[in-house]
Amino acid sequence: MSTNTLYDKVWDRHAVQQLPTGQTQLFVGLHLIHEVTSPQAFGMLEERDLEVAFPDRTFATADHIIPTADRSRPFADGQAETMLGALETNTEAYDITFFDPGSGAQGIVHVVGPEQGLTQPGMTIVCGDSHTSTHGAFGSIGFGIGTSQIRDVLATQCIAMNKQKVRRIEVTGSLPEGVYAKDIILALIAELGVEGGIGYVYEYGGPAVEALGMDGRMSICNMSIEGGARAGYVNPDATTFAYLKGRPYAPTGDAWDRAVADWRSIRSDDDATYDDVVTLDGSALEPRVTWGINPGQGIGITERVPDPAAAPESERSSIRQALDHMDLAPGQSMQGVEIDVAFLGSCTNARISDLREAADLLQRLDRPVAGGVRAMVVPGSEGVKQQAEEEGLDDVFRTAGFDWRDAGCSMCLGMNQDQLQGRELCASSSNRNFIGRQGSKDGRTVLMSPAMVVAAAVEGAVTDVRSVMRDS
Repeated sequence: MSTNTLYDKVWDRHAVQQLPTGQTQLFVGLHLIHEVTSPQAFGMLEERDLEVAFPDRTFATADHIIPTADRSRPFADGQAETMLGALETNTEAYDITFFDPGSGAQGIVHVVGPEQGLTQPGMTIVCGDSHTSTHGAFGSIGFGIGTSQIRDVLATQCIAMNKQKVRRIEVTGSLPEGVYAKDIILALIAELGVEGGIGYVYEYGGPAVEALGMDGRMSICNMSIEGGARAGYVNPDATTFAYLKGRPYAPTGDAWDRAVADWRSIRSDDDATYDDVVTLDGSALEPRVTWGINPGQGIGITERVPDPAAAPESERSSIRQALDHMDLAPGQSMQGVEIDVAFLGSCTNARISDLREAADLLQRLDRPVAGGVRAMVVPGSEGVKQQAEEEGLDDVFRTAGFDWRDAGCSMCLGMNQDQLQGRELCASSSNRNFIGRQGSKDGRTVLMSPAMVVAAAVEGAVTDVRSVMRDS
C-alpha cells in the first residue's frame, strides 16, 4: 500500500477507529448537502428522534433541480418546489447554513464550497453527489455518498469507509494552445478506462497540472469518478493558498499563517510510495471529444471513431451500442458532426475562468451562434454569475446568441426544465454522456472543453477549436 502520500496523511488524521467490518470510521470535516439527496436523510433522523451532531460542519445549497430561467415561487415544477421547501425547512430546523437562491452564494455545491472557502486542504469532505471528488483540487479528500450515509454523517459526523490504493498521475510537459484541463482528464479516462480507477484514489501532479489554476484542477478532480476512482486530489501549493486567501470561510490573521504551515505539511512527501504510477504527456495532447455513451469513449479531435471489428472482443458490443445510439459510423471523424444544442455549464466547467475563456473566444471570432443551434450558459454559482456580469461576459454571450441563465446544474443532468428534446445532439462542457443523461432517452451528448463548445456553437458542428482560433 501507499505510504506518506497526502491521502495517507489525511486518512490517518481522520481515522476514529477500526470497525469490526474491517472498514475505518472516519470523521468528516465538511458535509455539503443539496435539495435532492437530503430530504430522505432528514426524514430518517426524525423517525429516530436524532439531532444533527455538528450543524456548523454542514452547509446546504440548491442546485440539482432548481430552475435556471424562471425562479418565481412557487416553481412551475411541483417536485422542485417540494424539494426546495423541504431543504428550507430542514436547514432551519437543524440550524444549518443554507446558501439559498438570491443570497448571492447559491450555486452548484462543488462550485460553492471552494468559492466560499469552505473547501480547504487536509479535509475529509462528503456530499450526496458523485462529483464530490472535485474538492480534492485543494488537497482534500472528497467522497460522494448515498442517502443513508448522509443520515449517518448528519447524526454522527462520521462515515465508514474502506481505504483505497493510490495511483499517481504524472502529467508532463505543457499544454498546447486550445488544450485545457478538460482534455487532460478526458484523455486519461480514455486511456485507463471508466473502470480503471476502481480501488484507487488518484493523485494528480507533474508540470502540466501544477501550471493549472484552481479552476482547471477542479475540472480534473471532478471527473476522477468517471474513471472509476473513489477520489482525486492535487497537493496544495502557492496556487491553492492564493485562491483561498480572503474567502469568507478561510482562516484569517495568525490562524491563516498556522493553517498554511499545516497545509504544506500534508503534501505527499518526496519519498512517498504509490501503488501505481501513470504518466501522460501533456504536450502531446490535442482537443478531445467523446464519441460514445460513457466518458471513456473519447478521442482526439483529429482521430477517428473506432471500428468495433478492430477492437478487443470484450469491447465490441459496447462500441456497437454507442455508434448506434450516436448515429456514427466506424472510422468516421467527429469533425463536422452537426449539433443542435451547445451547453456551457456544470460542476466541471462553469467557473469564472471557463466563462472568460469562452467569452474571449467569442469576441475574437465575432460570430453568432449558428442558425438552428440552441445555446445556453449556466454559471456555476450566483457569485460566478455576478462576477461575469461585472466583467461584461453576459453581454458577449447574449450578443452571440447564447441564453444567459441563473446558477444550477441545469442540462448537465436534466432534472429541471433544461433538457434535450428527442434526438438532439448537444456539445456539452459537462461530465457525463450516458444515454438519457441530459433529459431525453434519445438525446446525444458530446463532451468537450468550454472553448470547444463555443467553436461547435458558431460552426453548428463539432469543430477543432484550434482551426477557429487560427481563423480569428
